[in-house]
Amino acid sequence: MKKSKYLFPEDYMADPSVHVFEDKIYIYPSHDRESGIEENDNGDHFDMNDYHVFSMDDVDGGEIKDHGVVLSVKDIPWAGRQLWDCDVAFKDGKYYMYFPLKDQNDIFRIGVAVSDKPYGPFIPEKHPMMGSYSIDPCIFEDKGKYYMYFGGIWGGQLQRYRDNKALESAVIPENNEPAIHSKVALLSDDMLEFAETPKDVVILDENGKPLLHGDKHRFFEASWMHQYNGTYYFSYSTGDTHLICYATGDNPYGPFTFQGEILTPVVGWTTHHSIVEFKGKWYLFFHDSVPSGGKTWLRSMKVIELEYDQEGKIKTIEGLEGQS
Repeated sequence: MKKSKYLFPEDYMADPSVHVFEDKIYIYPSHDRESGIEENDNGDHFDMNDYHVFSMDDVDGGEIKDHGVVLSVKDIPWAGRQLWDCDVAFKDGKYYMYFPLKDQNDIFRIGVAVSDKPYGPFIPEKHPMMGSYSIDPCIFEDKGKYYMYFGGIWGGQLQRYRDNKALESAVIPENNEPAIHSKVALLSDDMLEFAETPKDVVILDENGKPLLHGDKHRFFEASWMHQYNGTYYFSYSTGDTHLICYATGDNPYGPFTFQGEILTPVVGWTTHHSIVEFKGKWYLFFHDSVPSGGKTWLRSMKVIELEYDQEGKIKTIEGLEGQS
C-alpha cells in the first residue's frame, strides 16, 4: 500500500494547490492558525490571514522549502477577512495568484495578485475580479486558454447565487433536487478578469442525470481539473460527506460523468486536494488534522502517489490508512 507523508510539520498548512513551474513542484496552501473563533457552519473559525509558498525538487525524498509569506490580508486594498484556498497560473512570464477573500461587506470575492516569480511576493490588484463570488479558484490551462473553476457552498456562499446573480436569501436545494454546481469561466487575455459569464459545471450520474443534492457524491467545494490520456478529470470535495470524488468529460466545460471516489474521509471535517504529474508519477496532495489532534481548522498538508488502472480510473485511496 502506498503511504502518505506530511510535507511541512512545522506549521499548519491546508488546501494545497500544486503546479510544476521551472521544473519544480510549487505548493500554494492556505495557512491555518488558531484564531480563537468558535466553530460554525459559516467557517468563521477558518480565519487565515496570509499565504506561504513551498517548493520541492523531489516529492518522494527531497526537502521542502518554505519561501515565506508572499501575500497578506493587510496588503490587499479591498480586504475584509479570511484568505481561503488559492491557486496560481503562469502566462507570458508572469505568475497570477487567485484568492478568495471576504470584502468589507463580508462577501467572498476572488482577487488576483501578480509576481515575476513562482515564489512571489505577489502584488494584489486594487479590486476583486468583476462579477466574482464564492471561493476555491482553480486555474486550468488547455491549448493556450486559461479557465477558472470556483465555488463552495455553506461558508463558501455559493448557495447565495443562481445564474451568477445574488439571491435575496440563500437557498440550499432539497435532497431530491439537483445539486448546486461548481462554476467555470474562461479568463481574459490579461488574466485579470472573466472573459465570459461563468457557466455551471454539471456532474451526471451513470444514467446521464445531474447528481442530486442528497447524493453523497455531489459537489460541495474544492474544484480541481487535470488531464490524463486526453480525458478531462474534474475532481472536488463533497464537504459534509467528506470525500474527494471525480468525474470525466471530453472538454473543459463538461458535462462530466461521475466515476468514483479518489479519497475516503480523513481525520478532520474538511478535505481539499490537488492532482499533479511530476517526473513520470502522479500525486495527490491533500490535508488532514491528525497532527493537531483532530482540530479541523488546524490542518497539515500531505502527499501520496496517485494511480490509474488500465481503463484510466483512479484507484481509491483510503484516507485513514497509509499514515506516516
